[in-house]
Amino acid sequence: MKYPVSIISASGYGAEIILAALRELLAPLGGMAAFVRPGQRVLIKPNMLSARPPEKAVTTHPEVVRGIIRLVQECGGVPWVGDSPGVGSTLSVAAKCGILDVVRDTGAALAHFRESVPFPHDIGRFPRLEIAREALEADVIINLPKLKTHQMMGGTGAIKNLFGVVVGLRKVNLHLQAGSDKALFARLLLDLARHVAPALTVVDAVMAMEGNGPGSGTPVAVGALLGGCNPLAVDTAAFAMLGLRPDAVWTQKIAREEGCPGSFLDDLELFGPPLESLRPPSFRPAREGDIGFGIPSFLRRGLNKSLSALPEVDMGRCLLCGICQRHCPVEAISVHAGFLEIDKRLCIGCFCCQELCPEGAIEARQGILLRLYERFTKQRSKS
Repeated sequence: MKYPVSIISASGYGAEIILAALRELLAPLGGMAAFVRPGQRVLIKPNMLSARPPEKAVTTHPEVVRGIIRLVQECGGVPWVGDSPGVGSTLSVAAKCGILDVVRDTGAALAHFRESVPFPHDIGRFPRLEIAREALEADVIINLPKLKTHQMMGGTGAIKNLFGVVVGLRKVNLHLQAGSDKALFARLLLDLARHVAPALTVVDAVMAMEGNGPGSGTPVAVGALLGGCNPLAVDTAAFAMLGLRPDAVWTQKIAREEGCPGSFLDDLELFGPPLESLRPPSFRPAREGDIGFGIPSFLRRGLNKSLSALPEVDMGRCLLCGICQRHCPVEAISVHAGFLEIDKRLCIGCFCCQELCPEGAIEARQGILLRLYERFTKQRSKS
């Protein structure tokens, strides 16, 4: 079975440009009518990580949200737009990133994701899962991720965006349960996406993010939208478009190891221009974060700092706002004598601090063996 993924180029975020591009994008998939019927409650789930303006490329662009709402309404669907931000309320983040204006202009509703309910599943590794009530009660879920690098996972797109149906500090608790095991966390994300099962995923890659993502990287023009029914297949196409190695994105790496359908390009039926034609001339990935997989635990314990990347604070940027301290799953962050300190003995390398820092004051500090490994892989890719 081939998984269809549609790709379209888009020259900018003008409302009519995006709407026309979305119509063309969805045509090979049967149009929006293939996913939405009259009267259905449709949850539109963008990336609303934090209260940043659209031009920072941290959140799904409001015009992509507007276009999807309009197409849902044309089919008679009842659209709700919601996410659980990393920092701030759904209302405050939606206002800052421009999505609230779109919701009000179109007559859609904002789903505040305040209430969590038990989530029926068979994910044995995480027996207790709760998600936003709106996600469980929706007739249709449309996933609208922003394509970005991600310091912990390597990249964030369709699969990682669905972690936002977990409300507030429950996300922190799941990070705590996974600890420093990135493979385990990637399996959670894959299992969660499989159970949430969005009917449609549309990736906003008109402007993507490179470097220190997902909250403090650099916007980069890609000029593309991608869409499909299988979120893993859409991610496979999106990360290949950027030229990222599959083993550099943890959800892709684990999905391939476990033989998940849609994790290989050969699994896909692509519609649109060749992926390589949309690739930026140069794309800066997130810093390599871990090469300790497969090393026996008794060896890894002694080499952990050399094999991994851990967060480091730039006090020239840090405003001591306390956001990272409040959201650290293992309480490894404290303030002493006017300086932010991270206890590396407690740190699990989840990079929640880096992800949520509004000033970009936290970066990844690589151990020496990891730096050598990254240098080697770069040289090998050039040869």
